[in-house]
Amino acid sequence: MTKTNLRTAVSFIAVLTAIIAVRARTAGSLDTVAGPQVSTSSYDVVIANGRVMDPETGLDAMRNVGITAGKIRAVSAEPLQGKTVLDAKGLVVAPGFIDLHEHGQEPRNYQFQAHDGVTTSLELEVGTDDVDAWYAQREGKTLINFGVSVGHIPVRMKVMHDPGNFLPTGDAAHREATPQELEEIKTRIRHGLERGALAVGMGINYTAAASHDEIVEVFRVAAAENASVHVHLRHAGLKEPTTGLVGIEEVIAAAAATGAPLHVVHITSMGLRNTPQLIAMVKGAQSRGLDVTTECYPYTAGSTNLESAIFDLGWQERQGISFKDIQWSKTGERLTAETFEKYRKEGGLVVIFSIPEAAVRTALADPTVMIASDGVPITGPKIHPRGQATFSRVLGHYVREEKTLDLMTALRKMTLMPAQRLQNRAPMFQDKGRISEGADADITVFDLQRIIDKATFDDPLQYSAGIQFVLVNGVPVLSNGELVEGVFPGRPARAPSSK
Repeated sequence: MTKTNLRTAVSFIAVLTAIIAVRARTAGSLDTVAGPQVSTSSYDVVIANGRVMDPETGLDAMRNVGITAGKIRAVSAEPLQGKTVLDAKGLVVAPGFIDLHEHGQEPRNYQFQAHDGVTTSLELEVGTDDVDAWYAQREGKTLINFGVSVGHIPVRMKVMHDPGNFLPTGDAAHREATPQELEEIKTRIRHGLERGALAVGMGINYTAAASHDEIVEVFRVAAAENASVHVHLRHAGLKEPTTGLVGIEEVIAAAAATGAPLHVVHITSMGLRNTPQLIAMVKGAQSRGLDVTTECYPYTAGSTNLESAIFDLGWQERQGISFKDIQWSKTGERLTAETFEKYRKEGGLVVIFSIPEAAVRTALADPTVMIASDGVPITGPKIHPRGQATFSRVLGHYVREEKTLDLMTALRKMTLMPAQRLQNRAPMFQDKGRISEGADADITVFDLQRIIDKATFDDPLQYSAGIQFVLVNGVPVLSNGELVEGVFPGRPARAPSSK
């Protein structure tokens, strides 16, 4: 061998030795990426031996889930090593529940929601008139993820100087907007979307004087920003021409004319005994290419403020109920003509028993109808239980006990479908509502044989049972059924800001 060839061979061996050394040094990091096939990987948290259910892929099998830095890094049939290991043997491991419709955006509400398996709580019906301030108030201080819409109701109240607190009681409820006011309403809604609001909220029933033209113009603003409009219909009743069917016709027409995605909130309290016909309207719109979705909660009563426009003259005939069907949230008493007038002047929440059980079952059984709570702030001892127990009631009562729907369908309606509703505008939701590698580690682990709602209309401030672990961005907020103290892993769920 010549000296030149010898030098070449030595150089080749040196390079090969260096490559081997580099591979040896980086083997640990490569193992972490490889995930489920490599037993030497170590994760921040491992959820071991659970029945993992992923509505996107249909996975329903015993798996181990490895979590690092707030993300799911492995879903493996093989054992995984973790700094913290949560034993989920005999338990269901599901994506954390996404509540599209929750007005109770306060620390105490978040505690109840965590006990109900909710990892992302969103105020998308009423929303806010100041998106930046709303998020700033909660950032770094919340147990679970949070998000908001820019709301037609609060914006209209601001523009028209309405004296109402949460819902309008003055001009915003009872007067048509002037052309100048409408332009300001549109400008403020557009600004909220530019600042990252997830959607546009709209409660036409509460702004009854808003013209059809105003509604269409707001839909146009939403369409331009690829934002869904989450609508409480103009009408919720049984008497023509103020039925839920008339109400849904208005907004489907607005969606068709403008191209804005439409989401109809709590379809059972809008449709009452006509709920199947309203669901058929949604499906008909979908089959013709419109982006229309809807939701329901698993209760035979609704709730709202007694001073709102919903209880303007003629409410009994419109809704098919009377004073005895209304419960005052502060005391639990059913109303009379006298107490109705008294408490309406005072203002406050009531529970309204008007939804047929058949309507609830129809909506829950339909695979196209999402689950959302419409929970309210905790303002009294007799508030509606839906904000505390919606998801456990669906899984315990309607899945396990009544078999109204199967488990995977129920999970899809409370995880993947809400994420898909929002992900076109807010791409971060592509990583929520799934149990798969790369997804956010928002996870709910529950015992299917024990999960049940404890909150009732008589005693609504009770934690649900049977939910063992809840992780938000990889951090346990519920462990062995108990809240973890001093953790605030909730992050803002927000669309990208354009300005």
